[in-house]
Amino acid sequence: MAESDHTHHEIDYIEVAVTDMARSQGFYSAAFDWEFTDYGPGYAGIRRRRGGEAGGLRLEAAVIAGGPLVILYSTDLELTLARVRRAGGVVSQEIFAFPGGRRFHFQDPSGNELAVWSDHVG
Repeated sequence: MAESDHTHHEIDYIEVAVTDMARSQGFYSAAFDWEFTDYGPGYAGIRRRRGGEAGGLRLEAAVIAGGPLVILYSTDLELTLARVRRAGGVVSQEIFAFPGGRRFHFQDPSGNELAVWSDHVG
């Protein structure tokens, strides 16, 4: 298995819903010196200074209460899914594939939605 820049069960990537991509990129650039990788009109990755991405801006018609989607990384997605269920989490999206890997979404006991992803094939 190849060396990974991701750490098991640590916060890995945060997506922030925005209603105006250009204005949001301008704000974060001005406020925090963030730089972006544009993936089309609906998504921009937030570049890390040491390489890779720390998160992204996701274009939405409206921002829903609850804030950013915190995405954790796992080296064993199925085991993590089982542990989330065992701990009382409610799975809101079963494991699904996306470009770069697979992930699932869950709600914690307070109703906050988080996700867990992996670049490892099941």
